Amino acid sequence: MAAFWQQRGRRQDSGGLGSVLDGLGSVFDVLLANARLVLGVSGAAVLAIATLAVKRLIDRATSPRDEGDPKAEQKTLEESWQDLALIKTTPKPPKKQRREDLSEPLLSPARPLVPGEAQDPRVSSAPLGAPLVKSSPLHCLTLQEKLLSHYSSHLAVPEIQVSLVPQLARSISTQLQNCLRNKCPELPFGRLFLSGALLDGLEVLAADHIHLMLPVVLDTGLWSLIPGEDTVVRNPQYWMIKRVDLGYFPRGCSPWDRFIVGQYLSSNVLSETLHKMLVVSINWPAIGGLLGCVIHPVVASRELKLEVSHDQVELSITLFPVVEMEGKVLLAVPPEGLVENLWLESFYRAEVSKVKELDAGDSGVRRRCLRILNGVCRSHPALHKLGGSPVTHLILHLSDTTSDWAEESLADRFQQVLEELVAYLEKGVLPSYFNPKVNLFSELLEEEIDDMGFVLYRAMSEPELLL
Repeated sequence: MAAFWQQRGRRQDSGGLGSVLDGLGSVFDVLLANARLVLGVSGAAVLAIATLAVKRLIDRATSPRDEGDPKAEQKTLEESWQDLALIKTTPKPPKKQRREDLSEPLLSPARPLVPGEAQDPRVSSAPLGAPLVKSSPLHCLTLQEKLLSHYSSHLAVPEIQVSLVPQLARSISTQLQNCLRNKCPELPFGRLFLSGALLDGLEVLAADHIHLMLPVVLDTGLWSLIPGEDTVVRNPQYWMIKRVDLGYFPRGCSPWDRFIVGQYLSSNVLSETLHKMLVVSINWPAIGGLLGCVIHPVVASRELKLEVSHDQVELSITLFPVVEMEGKVLLAVPPEGLVENLWLESFYRAEVSKVKELDAGDSGVRRRCLRILNGVCRSHPALHKLGGSPVTHLILHLSDTTSDWAEESLADRFQQVLEELVAYLEKGVLPSYFNPKVNLFSELLEEEIDDMGFVLYRAMSEPELLL
């Protein structure tokens, strides 16, 4: 009976299981034959080793064991584990690089330490021998650093403009001087000279405008000044120039009598005469061709203005007839309205001279602060009319009460100027430094003052908004 069951088992192994294993062997052979095409060389090698190990296991399972050898089963198991170890120790083929992997960092960021948790010295996120890179904290710029950076990088006028604009303006001035002598030889005009922030080192952003001053030489024995508060406008910044001693020196004794309106030298009549001369009587195309530029007088303007187009610059030149009497500098810039005889007192020359004098005395930064503020006002639509003279007078007022204008105090002075401007705008009055009767805000509309105050009030807490 025992021999029967043993023979029956061998018959089943050779019949059922043997046929199945033979079929698997043929499948493995087919896989190995096509593995190189599907998996590549390295993949086919791994599959071959794995298949070989499995086939060995199958062969040992199907082959008759020697019943007299007690170590046969143990040997079979040992060889099986060796085959499995052979599979595990075989190196895996390199992983194909994906496109999205190229953007991933080579080293994963280290896990942040939990407070109170000690880091295991055996665990390191960086490879041995790699230099340790210390992460520097973000550096927040102070207002002082921002102001200095803004001054050096945003307010500088291009060098070509600094050199070319004054040269071009002087050439036009020479040509205009010759035309005035030829057209109006009887009028004793003085020598034209340039003026403006560009020449005084206060210009910012671009040198696109300059002033051309035309002196009107008066005989002081025939003319006198009438203060503005004694006139109909009641504005101390405007003056009237009155013709005197008409009984002894009747009209015609002064070459400027032709511009008199009601015994007063009319700034309007003089400006209209010069405007007509600039537009009609001067051959600007010929002068522009001689100087290598194109010059156009601005027809529809109350000012005496020339627009100059050069290959490298675009320039606006404004001509101002100027009278200097009794220590006053008066410009032919009458206010809008029906009043024709008023002359505007200009403090520009005294402003620049005083600021330079104070800075030279204590090595201060008044001019630097002034340039930054002028740049802010020029670039901001709501503050456009605030730049120039009002800011200069405010800095001069502040210099009387604050003596620390060293470079390291630039941020403090800048913020203090903003606070003072807001205070003056609330009152609607900014007195001139040279004449306290003059209100430098008198020409501003109430809406303009409100807009300026709103912008500067916001900037008091965040001055960086203006830069």
